[in-house]
Amino acid sequence: MKAFIVSWGAVMVAAFGVTVLAGAGMSLTVLDNWYYSLKKPSWQPPDWLFGPAWTLIFIGEATAAVIGWHAMTDALVAGLFIILLLINAVLNILWSYFFFKLKRPDFALFEVGFLWLSIAAPMLILAIYAGKAWLFLLPYLLWVSFAAILNNAIVRLNSPFGEVL
Repeated sequence: MKAFIVSWGAVMVAAFGVTVLAGAGMSLTVLDNWYYSLKKPSWQPPDWLFGPAWTLIFIGEATAAVIGWHAMTDALVAGLFIILLLINAVLNILWSYFFFKLKRPDFALFEVGFLWLSIAAPMLILAIYAGKAWLFLLPYLLWVSFAAILNNAIVRLNSPFGEVL
């Protein structure tokens, strides 16, 4: 019974975490005149696709977090894993802040490399300690890889973005 309670607690914490992360990202993602006036490549997905994609990504991230948490018997490794997920959450929010709030896709493009690494690092820990659980983060890594290419195209099509803050 104790393992079930711990599992239920981990699920609730992970669900709460990704819900807060999704809410923060949504609050920063403002599709206004500035966004619609940007030149975008013809291959950019439609705006409606981003919500469902992120929903699936966050479900995968929560699943990986719960599996990883239960698979890691070393408290130091488990702590590092959680710290990496928290760093990833901050970087995820920062990308939206740079792109949409500051209206600086060039800053977001610089930051997306760090975001990518913050996904790859927990994947490596999961691969070592939790078997195939790293696969739950693979869609996130692939989406951010695609987003980086799209971000780069938007920067190329619309530069310059103004003075450095």
